[in-house]
Amino acid sequence: MTDGLSNRVPNDVLVVEDDGIIALDLEDTILGFGVKTVRTAGNVSRALQLIAERVPDFALLDIGLVKEKSFAIAERLEALGIPFAFISGYGADAALPAAFAQKPRLPKPCTSNALEALLRGAFAGRCADKSAGR
Repeated sequence: MTDGLSNRVPNDVLVVEDDGIIALDLEDTILGFGVKTVRTAGNVSRALQLIAERVPDFALLDIGLVKEKSFAIAERLEALGIPFAFISGYGADAALPAAFAQKPRLPKPCTSNALEALLRGAFAGRCADKSAGR
């Protein structure tokens, strides 16, 4: 028996990915899950600007951007209580700061099933936390 939360997806997802083709593919895939809005950023400053304009329900962060890492974005999302996950072509070998070591991560490329499960699971957890008053 489910409470209905596990079938929900976030309404607004931020994708931080510096490769335009991968970003478009992720956007298309995520929209196919029923997400209403997917916003993309290719660097830290643009991602932080998008977060300041409107806080997303969930974010997917490529670890290694062109000349920077996405950890400043992760810190901002963490401070706001927004669920996020890392995606990386380096897989489990990608080094993460200790504060983010337990955050979900997906390999790049990832299957759409894995991405959908991640979105639904993260959003269900956030909804459960809100309903419990956390």
